[in-house]
This record gives sequence, structure tokens and C-alpha cells, in this order.
Amino acid sequence: MNCAAILILTTSCFSWTSAIYLPNRQATKKLKYLLEPPVYAEVTGPRGGNATLPCVLRFKPSHYKVKWTKLEPLRHGNENIVMITNGSAHKPYGLLGPRASLRKAHAMDASLRLSNLELEDGGRYRCELINGIEDESVIITLGIEGMVFPYQSKNGRYKFTYQEAKEACVEQDGTLATFKQLYRAWTEGLDWCNAGWLIDGTVHYPILHPRAECGGELLPGIRSYGPRDRIRNHFDAFCFTSRTTGFVFFVGGPLTFGEAVEACRGEGGELALVGQLYSAWRFLSYDRCNGGWLKDGSVRFPITTPRERCGGIPEAGVRTFGYPSKTLRLYGAYCYR
Repeated sequence: MNCAAILILTTSCFSWTSAIYLPNRQATKKLKYLLEPPVYAEVTGPRGGNATLPCVLRFKPSHYKVKWTKLEPLRHGNENIVMITNGSAHKPYGLLGPRASLRKAHAMDASLRLSNLELEDGGRYRCELINGIEDESVIITLGIEGMVFPYQSKNGRYKFTYQEAKEACVEQDGTLATFKQLYRAWTEGLDWCNAGWLIDGTVHYPILHPRAECGGELLPGIRSYGPRDRIRNHFDAFCFTSRTTGFVFFVGGPLTFGEAVEACRGEGGELALVGQLYSAWRFLSYDRCNGGWLKDGSVRFPITTPRERCGGIPEAGVRTFGYPSKTLRLYGAYCYR
């Protein structure tokens, strides 16, 4: 992997948990109609929660519209537009429209409220005042609380095309991570020697402890392959997930995979997804020193308090036994309900 470039970044570069407000960089003069928000005010929310993206007018032109648009990740067509209002009436658009409303705390308030947040809602939003003469806008970044986990195909290392990686993350209750999310995970301890796809089609891997087999004795950082061919190139995936509305629980074994499926059904649940187990480990401090089947056929167990007889690794994390034969009767089951 010595052909990989290295990105050495400091924690002051960005934080996915912060909302960053920036005036329109194309503007050549101070905002006239829109109030410039604080530079580093935070707007974050968990999956399933609500968030309000502030946009306040200084004063109103005689005729105007305010248009809210999601800038990234970009959607095609008018699905980019979330809401348009003229102050008295408003109209929602696209996939976000049904979950969007205007706060209307006062007569000058054009703030956008998003309900039942989803993983894909994170990104940059533009509040644009349009009056046909002096259009202006502010940019707001919404962060979704969550975590990144690496994911590998059951067929082995580096088997996913970009689309396959994207689908694999969705199947495990996640979405392909952004670079900012991967960077945040690196600062929080993610050290992984396999390169994986990100949502923008680039490929990276985070290294905290440099070693010869992981890019050589270079400084810690995010190793980068840059953009890769989304069809011909194959890598693993870095997925992003968040809190869940249900909970993960363990059913003792020993069980085959098929018996694990039935055991979870008998408890009113189903085999947990990988993202659900990671979420329970991260947000609920779930700790269990027993290997258990998951829905994708892998066997894993979550450790928040590392100890010698539970993997022997000094760092907390979700341990894996890979994808053993489904006929083996050695493990329990991690269920989700």
C-alpha cells in the first residue's frame, strides 16, 4: 500500500458534530437581508430526532422568496430543493419535504426544521433569499450523531465495488461514511489496515499506530488512495451508523446459524445487523464476552471493558470471528427487537 498518499490533519480542521455557518463565498459585500449566524454554533441530532437549521431575516424586501436546498450529498433534479416560502405560504419538495417544516418563531424567522432525522440527512444546506435583484444566502452544515465501522465482504478482503459497498452499508443499518466522519472516527481511536470506500467515491484507511504492513513507518493519519474507479476497483467499506430505536440482546448457545435465527424469532426479534451491534456497543456501552451470530452470517462480540479472556486486545471494540460455517454449533446469537 506504499502508493497511497497520506493526509495528516489536526483536530482543528473540522468536526462532524458541529454545524458551521458560512456566508455565501460568492458574495462581495456584507449580507443585507439575512442575519449572519455565529461561525461555530452547533446543530446536531441523533437518528430519529429533530434539528432546526437557523435562518433569520434582518428585514424583508417588498417581494421575496426563501429557498432551502440540500447541497451535499447532491440529489438529482428538484429533489435538491427542500422548501420554498414567500413568508406567507410555503411548499416542500423532494425526499426531505415530507419531514421538513418552517419554525416560524417570529415574523423574520425562516429557519428550517427537520424531523425524524435519517443518516443521509447530514450535510450542507443553503438558505437563500431571492428577490430578483440582490439574492444572498448562508450555508449551514448539519451533523448526525453516529459512528463509523469498517465492513468487509463475506467473500474476503477487497471484494466490493463502490455500489456494492454502498448497498452493504445499507444492509447493515448504515450508509457509506463521509471523509469527515472517518476523520472523526480516527481521532476517537479507529485504526484499520484495510482500505475502504467512502460516499464520495474516494478510498482511505485510518492509521493510529504506524507499522510496516499498513503503509510503512509513516506518521499517523488518514492514508488515501484518492478517487478510484467505481466499477473496476474493489475495496472494503467504511459505514456510518447512529443510535437505534430498538435494542440488542444476547441468546445463549451453542447454536447453528439457522437455530440462531429461530431463537431470535422466539424472543420476538430477529438477528441483529452489524450496525445495530456497533450502535449498542458505542451508545449503550454494550459489553458481552460471548461470540454470537449476526444476520449477515458473521460472528462478533462487543467489548467496552477490555480483559484478557475476551479477545486479549487492550482496546475496546467489536471483535469478530469472521464468517464461519453456518452449520457450526459453537456460538450464541445477538438479536434485535
